[in-house]
Amino acid sequence: MDLRTTVARAQRLRQLHAQYQPLVLPTVWDVWSARTAVGAGFPALTVGSHPLADSRGADDHEGQTFEEVLAAVRPIIAAVDVPVSVDLEAGYGQQPADLVAGLTEVGGVGLNIEDTVHSDGGRVRGTQEHASYVAGLRAAADDAGIPLWVNGRTDLFLHAEDPSAVLDEAIERLRAMEQAGADSVYPVRIQDDDELLAAVVGAVAVPVNSTAHPVKHDLERFRRLGVGRITYGPLLQLALADAMKGMLGPWAP
Repeated sequence: MDLRTTVARAQRLRQLHAQYQPLVLPTVWDVWSARTAVGAGFPALTVGSHPLADSRGADDHEGQTFEEVLAAVRPIIAAVDVPVSVDLEAGYGQQPADLVAGLTEVGGVGLNIEDTVHSDGGRVRGTQEHASYVAGLRAAADDAGIPLWVNGRTDLFLHAEDPSAVLDEAIERLRAMEQAGADSVYPVRIQDDDELLAAVVGAVAVPVNSTAHPVKHDLERFRRLGVGRITYGPLLQLALADAMKGMLGPWAP
């Protein structure tokens, strides 16, 4: 994709985040799902690592190489005329500048970056280590002249036996990512906890991303809690799988 189009789409993604409260980005995994979501009226999309891996017979948690991911998302991005963000897990062992260069070359205008380093035994980056990685992404995008949207994710709640016990540490991490240049922050696995969602929304000045299930969750609830951005992770694909099984069940031998 040419640089002018990539920059225009990146600018459009920024406008959409300012325009909608929250901005809902359907999480897609192939050309069909992307075109279907756009046909349903959505002005931007995100490609999820888990559903992308499932669609390709690969493992989530960096079971694909960065090059394989880029090869998979290139036709998705080319098939639609809306901005597309891509979940790049923990970065596939790439330096921030290389991650940004590869993503933007295929036309991606946003990314999700998490702090669980799957290529290093699943360890969790320290607060400043992860913030430094985010800062590197921000600097690389600025150097390229592309207003890339950086969604900084933390898995602290995901890994905790008691999510409320790590709230202070999670907020510290979210604020560090914000200060490092993250445009939004993503504390996963608290989408069903109003108290924790409200706490993190009140702790940062950038939009907070929440996972949602397209059938089981309520958009108005997220809006009321102040969530600024919604993605589905693997839940849209799982919801479609449930619907497909329901339709096919009566036809099975």
